[in-house]
Amino acid sequence: MTLLNLGCGTRTSPSAVNIDWAVALRLKRSRLGRGVAPLLLRGERRARYDAMAGELVCHDLRRGIPYDDGTVDAVYHSHVLEHIDRAAVPGFLAEIRRVLRPGGVHRIVVPDLELEVRRYLADLDAVDRGEAAADGHDRFVHGLLEQSVRREAAGTSAQRGARRWLENTLLGDARRRGETHQWMWDRVNLRAVLTEHGFTDVDVVDHRTSRIPGWPETGLDQEPDGTEYRPGSLYVEAVAG
Repeated sequence: MTLLNLGCGTRTSPSAVNIDWAVALRLKRSRLGRGVAPLLLRGERRARYDAMAGELVCHDLRRGIPYDDGTVDAVYHSHVLEHIDRAAVPGFLAEIRRVLRPGGVHRIVVPDLELEVRRYLADLDAVDRGEAAADGHDRFVHGLLEQSVRREAAGTSAQRGARRWLENTLLGDARRRGETHQWMWDRVNLRAVLTEHGFTDVDVVDHRTSRIPGWPETGLDQEPDGTEYRPGSLYVEAVAG
């Protein structure tokens, strides 16, 4: 089975072809990069880099998906779609449909806008009833908006001194790196856009459930202990017509 993991970042799987243009992937694919990575990466970044496994393909997905028509059994992407300009989403979906064989599975994971809104409203009501502190309410606004307005990349903001300055200078801000959210998705608008662009049998699933054979063993949506990797996500699958 050919399974593509698009926009993988450092979350790769031996069961998939992992495709991205991320710095970590480019370092891993290069002999020189593998030599300098231990000098550049430390802490959690180094741990994620060391854990990368499977087939790695360095490719800018803005140039399309590097596979022929109808040659792929399943396409997966997690927390990628919300980073694509809304006007560019139809082209991205068309590329996925192009490479999938008829009946191939398209699995999408995105932050769940509905869940974030419900959490926000629940806390708003709790504050009104005196059951929650008003000074903690901003964390629910954060869940809705922070990654849309973020200026500095999250990983860089945790660095210090010259390293932080150098990363900002060489790599740019959060928007330049594609880290900011350009749209938000829920079970209604995601189903609608998939249906509009030729996908059928659109279903909401969970992190363990998939039409893709042996899905839990890929390790993409869950941790080794079986817990959910990205809590608060919406999981949707559709079939290429």
